[in-house]
Amino acid sequence: MKKILVANRGEIALRVMKTIQKMGIQTVAVYSEVDRNSPHVKFANEAICLGKAASNESYLLGDKIIEEAKKLNVDGIHPGYGFLSENAEFAEKVEASGITFIGPKSHAIRVMGDKLSAKETVKAYNIPMVPGIDEAITDIEKAKAIAEEIGYPILIKASAGGGGKGMRVVESDKEIENQMKRAISEAKSAFGNGAVFIEKYVGSPRHIEIQVLADRHGNVLHLFERECSIQRRHQKVVEEAPSVLLTPEIRKQMGEAAVNVARSCNYVGAGTVEFLMDEQKRFYFLEMNTRLQVEHPVTELISGIDLVEQQIKIARGEKINFSQNDLQINGHAVELRVYAEDPTDDFLPSVGKLEQYQAPKGEGIRVDDGFEEGMDVPIYYDPMISKLVTYAENREAAIQRMIEAIDNYQIKGVSTTLAFGKFVCKHEAFRSGNFDTHFVKHHYTPEVLEAEQKAEAKLAAKIALKQYLEDQKQLRIPETE
Repeated sequence: MKKILVANRGEIALRVMKTIQKMGIQTVAVYSEVDRNSPHVKFANEAICLGKAASNESYLLGDKIIEEAKKLNVDGIHPGYGFLSENAEFAEKVEASGITFIGPKSHAIRVMGDKLSAKETVKAYNIPMVPGIDEAITDIEKAKAIAEEIGYPILIKASAGGGGKGMRVVESDKEIENQMKRAISEAKSAFGNGAVFIEKYVGSPRHIEIQVLADRHGNVLHLFERECSIQRRHQKVVEEAPSVLLTPEIRKQMGEAAVNVARSCNYVGAGTVEFLMDEQKRFYFLEMNTRLQVEHPVTELISGIDLVEQQIKIARGEKINFSQNDLQINGHAVELRVYAEDPTDDFLPSVGKLEQYQAPKGEGIRVDDGFEEGMDVPIYYDPMISKLVTYAENREAAIQRMIEAIDNYQIKGVSTTLAFGKFVCKHEAFRSGNFDTHFVKHHYTPEVLEAEQKAEAKLAAKIALKQYLEDQKQLRIPETE
């Protein structure tokens, strides 16, 4: 490959391009009118304007992206994550055009993109599943019968869903009719598909995922786990690797299960298999994400493997040049997704101009971002500003480094999740490892964060006053007789 187009924007486009450039390959950026001056556009060798700001008039125009790529003699298209990354039709069209899609085949994307077909596909490999049904239903009476059989509480889930949409927890049969209707309606609205299914609700789950790599020569291996249980509205905010919860035996079992999930759909490239783990440390298959994950940097730091580089090599037809036995966990990494959101106002988006933007630097600090000071955070896309990642030889040191990095991250003009990230890192439940996906519900309130911020501001003022008085003493000129 001599030229790769990155069909994405912002921090992930820039992160992917850095590896492409490191490999000696030319880069092509795409952008919407509002992203014309973005860092990923400036970084690329060539750039194409796709259209207006709205994603359905720019970044989701798959046919236009392919057409422009052909004009520029592009060899490969990397989709990043979001937008067209899990669009099977787009992957098919890219391949049909003679350009290499840097990701899995469309069959794997299609099968794993639907939770019910994914469950059906992995059945033959005896992958642990949450008790429930493997078919879509809309019949209320049938739903009630299934719920009685597996026992309340239950979880209604959209088959084509993600990000918590079309998902409802039901505690009793009195709620099921209303919650079924709401889940079906939300699924139709969000995904154009109202299919839902029912499974047992795991009360205090941990969300743990396994990174997999697979080449075209039959080699499939895993790069250990990521702990993703700190979430708001079913979406991850803080991730780490490795998980404090896993024993070597469970890690091996989960790794083997993830490899088998990849084998079940003839997976090629980098992918992630997600699991739920209950209080007894039993794990259950949740879904497979057929793309690079937002939280991939923590895996890169503990494994020493550049996942984007592996994606490109695999897409070129190369064999993975290391084995499972060659891989080992070194140190610990923590990632905070820095969103332009207000954690004191239900994490609502906070768009505006970055009046000040200065990312922290130093040993063990990695910042993947796509913004510069003076830029606007647009309302049209996901409000993530950056991924702040810290790495150290152990978990305690990595968490402490994250707290210090947050303190040194200067952002003004929009509200961000930096203060929330610091709250998590300082909280005893997180530091002890005794937490689950309900961390925010159980431990966080805006009032707690506001009180902490006031206390910190008061302490900073006292330190500043003390320093001022010390400086005044030194500057005072002695009186002469």
